Amino acid sequence: MQRVEDSSAVPQQFTGRLADAAAGYAEERHWDVLPGAWLEAGPHGAPRCSCGFAFCPAPGAHPTRPDWAARASGAAPAVRRMWQKQPRASILLPAGRSFDALDVSEEAGCLALARMERMSLAIGPVLGTPRRRLLFFVLPGTGAKVPDLLRRHGWAPQSLDLAVLGEGDWVVAPPTRTVPAGCVQWARRPTLANRWLPDAAELIGALAYACAREAIEAREAAEARAAAGVR
Repeated sequence: MQRVEDSSAVPQQFTGRLADAAAGYAEERHWDVLPGAWLEAGPHGAPRCSCGFAFCPAPGAHPTRPDWAARASGAAPAVRRMWQKQPRASILLPAGRSFDALDVSEEAGCLALARMERMSLAIGPVLGTPRRRLLFFVLPGTGAKVPDLLRRHGWAPQSLDLAVLGEGDWVVAPPTRTVPAGCVQWARRPTLANRWLPDAAELIGALAYACAREAIEAREAAEARAAAGVR
C-alpha cells in the first residue's frame, strides 16, 4: 500500500489512489461504493472532518447525506464520476448487500484468524482499521444469525466484543485515511481465491472463542490490579 505522508489533510498525491480503489471495488468485486466525508486541515493545522462538526465521532469515515444508501453504485464509471467531484472523499462500502462484516478487536481477530487458518477454513477478505479492529467479511444476511449462533456455542452475545455490520451500516475501505492518523488496510486482501464469502456460521466458533478468551484475560487483569490496590 502506498505510504501516506504525515499531514492533517489527505495528501494530494494520494487522492488518485482513492478513485482507482473505489472504481476497482465496483469493477472487480461488484461491490456498491459511495463517497463519504474526508479529512481536512483545521484552523490550527489539526485534522478535522469535512462535515464541520467539532466532535464528529467518525472523522472522515461516514456518509455525507441522509440518502447515502440510495447514492451507492456498483458501476465503475459512475463511481469514478463521484470521485471526480470530490477526489478526497473516503471510500464507503454499504454492508448488507454484497457482504456482512463481523467486527472484533485486533487482538481477538488475529487469534481467530490463526485458528481459522489451522482449521483450513475458507476465509473472506479481512479489513484492519487504525482503531485496532478487524472486520471479517461474510455472506450478506448471515450476520443476523450471529446472536443465536453464539448462544448455541454457550456464549452470551452481550458478553463478547463482537459486532455485526449489516443492512443500514457501512464499512470504510482502503486506502481511506482516518483519525487517529493512519489508513484502513486489508489484513487479507480481496482476491479471486476469496471471492466466494463464507457463511457467518463457519467463522463464529473461532471468533467467539477468541473474543471470550480476550474478555477472560481482561477480567483477570482487572481483578489482579484491584487486588494489588487493596494490598
